[in-house]
Amino acid sequence: MADRLVCRECHRVQDSDISEEDACQACGSTSLTEDWAGYVVIAHPEKSEIASEMEVTEPGRYALKVR
Repeated sequence: MADRLVCRECHRVQDSDISEEDACQACGSTSLTEDWAGYVVIAHPEKSEIASEMEVTEPGRYALKVR
């Protein structure tokens, strides 16, 4: 899982077929990195305290720490 790219803006874990030159599939940012740690899957952001703390409004896979 460490070879996956993560968006520095929204912390969304990107699909494996995306490269660092591409844009985030969720927010459109072009700031992607392989330097991240921790992983959380948010299924119901409206009911999740973690989603609220991370300011996540869409279900998906997110990195907890992005450098």
